[in-house]
Amino acid sequence: MGRKMELGEMKIPAGATKPIFADNALSVLERRYLMKDQEGNVVETPAEMLWRVARSIAVADSIYDQHADIEELALSFYEMMAARDFMPNSPTLMNAGRELGQLSACFVLPVEDTMESIFEAVKQTALIHKSGGGTGFSFSRIRPHHDLVHSTRGVSSGPLSFMSVFDCATETIKQGGTRRGANMAMLQVDHPDIMDFIKIKSDLSVLNNFNISVAVTDSFMAAVENDDEYDLINPRNNEPVKRQSAVKVFRQIVKQAWYSGEPGIVFIDRMNEGNPTPEVGLFESTNPCGEQPLLPHESCNLGSINLSHMVEDGEINYTKLGDTVAKAVHFLDNVVDVNRYPLPEIEEKTKQNRKIGLGVMGFADMLLKLGIPYSSPEAVETAEKVMKFFDTSAFKASSRLGAERGSFPNFDKSIYGKSPDVPVRNATRTTIAPTGTISIIGGCSSGVEPLFAVSYVRRVMDNDEFFEVNPVFEEVALANGFYSAELLKKISHSGSVQGIEDIPQKFRRVFETAHDISPRNHINIQAAFQKSTNNAVSKTINFSQSATVDDVKETFLLAYKLRCKGVTIYRDGCRDNQVLSIGKTDKKKAVTGEGRRPVKKDRPRSLSGSTYQMTTGCGPMYVTINEDDKQLFELFNTVGKAGGCAASQCEAIGRLVSLAWRSGMNPEPIVKQLIGISCHKPAGFGKNKVVSCADAIAQAIRQHLEKANGCRDESLSEQNMFGACPECGGVVEHEGGCCVCHSCGYSECA
Repeated sequence: MGRKMELGEMKIPAGATKPIFADNALSVLERRYLMKDQEGNVVETPAEMLWRVARSIAVADSIYDQHADIEELALSFYEMMAARDFMPNSPTLMNAGRELGQLSACFVLPVEDTMESIFEAVKQTALIHKSGGGTGFSFSRIRPHHDLVHSTRGVSSGPLSFMSVFDCATETIKQGGTRRGANMAMLQVDHPDIMDFIKIKSDLSVLNNFNISVAVTDSFMAAVENDDEYDLINPRNNEPVKRQSAVKVFRQIVKQAWYSGEPGIVFIDRMNEGNPTPEVGLFESTNPCGEQPLLPHESCNLGSINLSHMVEDGEINYTKLGDTVAKAVHFLDNVVDVNRYPLPEIEEKTKQNRKIGLGVMGFADMLLKLGIPYSSPEAVETAEKVMKFFDTSAFKASSRLGAERGSFPNFDKSIYGKSPDVPVRNATRTTIAPTGTISIIGGCSSGVEPLFAVSYVRRVMDNDEFFEVNPVFEEVALANGFYSAELLKKISHSGSVQGIEDIPQKFRRVFETAHDISPRNHINIQAAFQKSTNNAVSKTINFSQSATVDDVKETFLLAYKLRCKGVTIYRDGCRDNQVLSIGKTDKKKAVTGEGRRPVKKDRPRSLSGSTYQMTTGCGPMYVTINEDDKQLFELFNTVGKAGGCAASQCEAIGRLVSLAWRSGMNPEPIVKQLIGISCHKPAGFGKNKVVSCADAIAQAIRQHLEKANGCRDESLSEQNMFGACPECGGVVEHEGGCCVCHSCGYSECA
């Protein structure tokens, strides 16, 4: 059904609302969503984009009613998006009404225990990523490593080795030129290779295109509680191969999550409790951020309603919320019909169940407008009440569509089929997604997350800096007479208003950020939304850097107790090369091991070292690294025929690196700061690519370290930068198990 819109259909009706977007939203739209010509020039306005989407989705009504007023429905969809009350997932905004026509974000593919199935899944993954989707897999059916392979009389390499194949395939694919590939790898907790899987991201250089989660069963959690052993099962023959301590495995999951933020946990039995079509199949995996469980070869299209727009005069406008939910359910059901699916198997399975995932964004902003602290019991009560109304409204809207268009084809095999007098159009209706990029477009907080920062510094291309500030805080501060540029500067140091005496206490209490809130408060909100969400809730549980392994353990247990369907945690700074754009300086880091301030060492008369030739866009660069008898000591560099700024900046970098080394700093942090910095004149390809002179210097230092150590250090590669946005250098937030930049719209999982 998916098709390219004709020129005449692109004309926006007279009198339609002109959408108003913030500067950062316009930047995101121009970079990622608006149509461009072959030279890369933007050829549509934001309003034209919204009309393109609305018109192409409304066309589906003609399938069921040849007299349907498509123009009126399209205008209704357009106005909902132009008001920023609702936004569909990114592939729909990008591709609706265009030649590609692939509108879904979430896919799950089967991986069976045969070479044919594994590489068929790799091929299908490539097609899905090319079309703009993300993929989830369970690798639990693959026999463990060193297990017998009868056909070759050899031994299996195990699921982890095949995950690397998927990762490499993803790395080579650019998702429609606008989205990176993202995957979810899931392994059942009773798989014999589970301990290796849990520990795989101890090396942060592997599986960069995967989030990983352990599929945890209720029986395993009972064994943890009772300190029992449980069976590890070989999926080749479903026979036990050994007994394992559940506490030992659980402790390893917790320890690894504390260390690197992964793996997450998915309570797979709880996911299947909510499976609407158990006779059709069971859930084994989810989409990359964990909120959408799907059957193999099933897809789902998502959308989110802006809760901050559902508050008027300090009260929740439930009438507006209900109307918006009904309209959004209609929109998403139409997407199922007009979507151009990447594979016929996916189209068949998706249309049999017609799952949609309508969720929310702007919850934190809603609380701010209501004057409710995120960590308060009132916030939990509000979350429960809002989501119950939301889910009930979505079910009613789906039932109305079912009465008009028919229930989803697998209805008689579903839990709803037991009440055939109640039609249901969509097997599931509600999902809470991260909304990293579309919340920027919507001008609101992301998903059900708290604020990441009340104010922070945003840097633009010419290195100018200005303060991003939460619009609700700005409005409150202006109305109450404590707004000032100096105040924003103070807040931007940590992102938090706590402890700033210029702000009245009652407002400090309300404007809490992610790190002002305890992990228990995070879980309470997640659990409150989960009670009335068909699928799952994407939520990151933030921990301070000082949090202990036991803190993480208690949070995992609490999430299970409160009936969450999964949990993802992130301990601030747990990725050792994280570069935060906000945060107070840790004074302990300003001193060396013995607690003394660093002292610059004098240069001896002679030093030994090596010179490395690097190819840069400015010409050949020669980097000389000298060391004394203890450590690296100084760095010099010369750049081909370059003069002026290029030569002076390279000399400045060399002097600063030398000063840092002579003051006792280790070389690794310097490499991590410089590597991957890009300019307009890159050179080379693949592993030999140098993206700037600064990058060349970093690579030379890395080569020197690797020569000295006798091995390659993958932790010093540009791929492993997590804190600073790789596209704009802005603040990166960890939400829903993903890295998101709210300045430019970059998303690691997209």
